[in-house]
Amino acid sequence: MNINMGTADRVIRSLIGLGLPSLVLVGPQISWGLIGLIPLATAVVSICPAYSLIGLNTCKRS
Repeated sequence: MNINMGTADRVIRSLIGLGLPSLVLVGPQISWGLIGLIPLATAVVSICPAYSLIGLNTCKRS
């Protein structure tokens, strides 16, 4: 699979991915913590499966 996420997209996903699991420490929102792993994982690998399905590419590289 080709990289389809730009730097700004990765930063935003990283912040969301770190923010949602931190809710687990504040209260009993365990499902939000698990959902937060998805944007974090996509930010780490720079590939968004949803972007691939709809043909979107935010990466500047070709």
